[in-house]
Amino acid sequence: MSQSSTTQTGDRHVDATWSGHHQSPATRVGYLLIPSFALLPYASAIEPLRAANTVARHELFSWVHLTPDGAPIKASNGVTIVPEFRAGETFDFDVVMVCAGSGVENFDHAPTFSWLRALARQGVVLGGISGGAYVLARAGLLNGYRCTIHWDHIAGIVEEFPDLDLTGKLFEVDRDRFTCSGGISPLDLLHHLMKTWHDPHLAAAMSDWFLHTSVRPGDAPQRMDIVQRTGINHGKLLKVISTMEQRLEEPASRRELARLAGLSIRQLERLFQSHTGSTLAAYYLRLRLERSRNLLRQTTMSVLEVALSCGFISASHFSRAYRSHFGHPPKQERAHDRSSAMTL
Repeated sequence: MSQSSTTQTGDRHVDATWSGHHQSPATRVGYLLIPSFALLPYASAIEPLRAANTVARHELFSWVHLTPDGAPIKASNGVTIVPEFRAGETFDFDVVMVCAGSGVENFDHAPTFSWLRALARQGVVLGGISGGAYVLARAGLLNGYRCTIHWDHIAGIVEEFPDLDLTGKLFEVDRDRFTCSGGISPLDLLHHLMKTWHDPHLAAAMSDWFLHTSVRPGDAPQRMDIVQRTGINHGKLLKVISTMEQRLEEPASRRELARLAGLSIRQLERLFQSHTGSTLAAYYLRLRLERSRNLLRQTTMSVLEVALSCGFISASHFSRAYRSHFGHPPKQERAHDRSSAMTL
């Protein structure tokens, strides 16, 4: 079987012949690894290329690894990868994927940003894997593009880049940029890209290779639904918890939540104790404090601004609650986070 098409992606053309006698040169892919990159999404972004080569029985893709300084780099789980190149070294790429994870908000390396901008001017297709969208945004390469990022990074990127067209979807492909939310979502993204770059049959064979029997579309939700996340099946209680998750800056009162559920306050409290082992107030406080920790780690908002955005009436009230829950004050959270900033 020989199926061929030519798809334009940005200013580059990727020949789509993947079987038969007329074999085009391999698409050259670079993986730019940022310190503490997440290993699972990286693997989910590179393994499909290996599978495509295996299924097609010739080299459709070739790839190399790069780091900001050319030195070996550790993933967030401690696995070390030795790169072939340093970001900025001369190499002719068709696609470059930026792989990042926890702590990417602190990555500040002007030469890397400059190199990425140079690639964009050359028409190289650029992708952000998991937290990689943060690096592309810092380089000014997502302005005017739809994009997405892992849900855990959303608070930080929105605060720094409020004008981004951030959709929060599983993955986004917009002209010569693509971004995905992390985890195993690159498997879904690469299935989509393989259909575009090569052939739907190749995409299907590649996914089948990985037992990827349920390919998700780009607009699929990132997170489990509330039933799966909480393990709760009580409809009225789920409705209340969903409202609480949405009302962190201006918390709803117990009376308002009880009215929403069609219950008395006492009945609602009994439900919380029975299904969560916690009081309503303690459960709500935990949601707000977890949100505040994300904001402290990912943004430059002051402690007072974080406190107010999570429904606390004052910085002192917030600090007491934070220390009681996490064992240290909010300022220490930020000091620890900034001390590990990645400024190569």
